[in-house]
Amino acid sequence: MASKTAVVAITKHGIEIARKIKGKMPEVEVYVPAKHSDGGADINWFSEQSTQLVASLFKSHDALICVFSLGAVIRMVAPYLVDKKSDPAVIVIDDRANYVISALSGHLGGANALARLVASFLGAKPVITTAADVNETIAVDLVGREFGWTIENFDNVTKTSALMVNEERIAIYQDAGERNWWQGQQLPKNVTVVDNIEKVKSPDFKAALVITDKMVDQDVVAKSVVYRPKTLVVGIGLHWDTNKETIESGVTAVFKEKGLALKSVRNIASVDRGARVKGLDEFAGQYGMPVQIYKKEDLAKVEVPNPSPAVQKFEGTASVSEASAILDSKGELIVQKQKFPPNLTVAVCRVADFSQ
Repeated sequence: MASKTAVVAITKHGIEIARKIKGKMPEVEVYVPAKHSDGGADINWFSEQSTQLVASLFKSHDALICVFSLGAVIRMVAPYLVDKKSDPAVIVIDDRANYVISALSGHLGGANALARLVASFLGAKPVITTAADVNETIAVDLVGREFGWTIENFDNVTKTSALMVNEERIAIYQDAGERNWWQGQQLPKNVTVVDNIEKVKSPDFKAALVITDKMVDQDVVAKSVVYRPKTLVVGIGLHWDTNKETIESGVTAVFKEKGLALKSVRNIASVDRGARVKGLDEFAGQYGMPVQIYKKEDLAKVEVPNPSPAVQKFEGTASVSEASAILDSKGELIVQKQKFPPNLTVAVCRVADFSQ
């Protein structure tokens, strides 16, 4: 659900509705024109024009709940629309709380889910118009979102979504990630699971959903939406002065050579050096990868294929990159230690267990 939500009401009935929402969602901010003020500290009583306020909230919040007419809301937010990846969720509630309308960013922004939630405690009817929802089919832009999956090629989402709701034949190929991403009783009748990614290229399929942590050839990418589950842990051995450029060069070289996707990295693992390593933090920050640090005595207990006497002598553990990747992932070492001068090693594990 949206992390920063504002409710805007402009009538006395709207104030009652807004307070009901705040009663169930204490974190929301409520805004009402100052002319209706009853002195309540639970509401932000604003004096500017509603159009100005809504414009400001649209830019600063993750979701807007507007208790006034849909037409007015459309006119207010229209000048500030960008795209479905960045626009906030907008839901609209009529003055009697009969309907809660998901008006903008239904999927990626979470407006559909928010509308259903708000409707549930107002005793209202949620109005959802996104085709995937009303047809009870796969919402292409939401696959795996609850697990942190990312979409590699967003340009194909709209086309594939249209093919999905029009019940054209679509393939699904998955070789990584959580298996319980589709919560329905069964897949839609137009969707076929294939066991080989080459089958995605068949002219029998108009499009495909591909879920993998491996690189995909362009013929597959061209007709697919490619999802990157968070299945890989990168173990890194380094010195305190190893710079970002060295780390970036080594990690990207390993992933390119092994045909792995950087967007599937769940996190980086390394050894505790008593202080943060600037180069590692800079690299991790640039790529949005969390860093997990382990004490050398914990790494020393991990059995690895390539222990090093030299590393044992200087670090107090025979392995850093392999040991940290294995310890963190509790899974399979798919790339053994790769060395990069002057002082970098890289290893990769695939995370052990996913819900089936």
